[in-house]
Amino acid sequence: MIAEESTAWPMVTGPAENGGLNFSYKWNMGWMHDFLDYMKLDPYFRKGNHNKMTFAMSYNSSERYILVLSHDEVVHLKCSMLNKMPGLEDEKFKNLMVGYAFMLGHQGKKLLFMGQDFGQSREWSEERELDWYLLEDPRHKHLQDFVKALLHLYKKNPCMYENDHDWGGFEWINANDADRSIFSFVRKSKDGKNNLLFVCNFTPVAREDYRVGVPKASTYKLVLNSDDAAFGGSGEKRPASIKAEHSECDGREYSIAYPLPGYGVAVFSYK
Repeated sequence: MIAEESTAWPMVTGPAENGGLNFSYKWNMGWMHDFLDYMKLDPYFRKGNHNKMTFAMSYNSSERYILVLSHDEVVHLKCSMLNKMPGLEDEKFKNLMVGYAFMLGHQGKKLLFMGQDFGQSREWSEERELDWYLLEDPRHKHLQDFVKALLHLYKKNPCMYENDHDWGGFEWINANDADRSIFSFVRKSKDGKNNLLFVCNFTPVAREDYRVGVPKASTYKLVLNSDDAAFGGSGEKRPASIKAEHSECDGREYSIAYPLPGYGVAVFSYK
């Protein structure tokens, strides 16, 4: 039982015997509005709105949330997800890719309305089918393939869903890199043996000298790279795994270096 509820009424998903409403999940409308406000911005102005992407984690444990991008957001002149994005056409697709990666990595269950996975151009209407012909355009197919890869990553790795509602399953590496509009965080498994490190760059500026702090001295295997040719990227060859160096970064004793492309997403697994 899911509550489509947008107020601050407490304990919507709390047990009835403790005064809660006993819903299974609650839509996180606050996250949705903050996320969309941020994503609509020209990348130049995102650094001044960095907190919109981090704020939801400050109250994430108060309910069992679902992160929603529903039909309500792609009707009534609000534009499709693709056309909410800033920039020229190619940039819109890259913005969506990094946005969806951040969404899938963030704590909370997920809801993405149909058609937004492949970049539906027109607003949704109950009077017609989705514009499936768009998949003949490689950009739409690449976006769909990227979302598919994210979903496979989600399904394959329990750290993405088994501990969604407290800090035991999530840790910021750097939540404050506003000047570069880069977010880095870890999704942690309950047994600590299967974890994922996410790095998301929300500007078109490539960071060839990028370095990110890591939780421990380990080998970090690249499991998702948005710059892969399969997703319309450059296809530049990148190391399949990177061994952490004893070099302080982000307040961590160990770190890895990784050339981060503009609008780049890199996901690493480690044990």
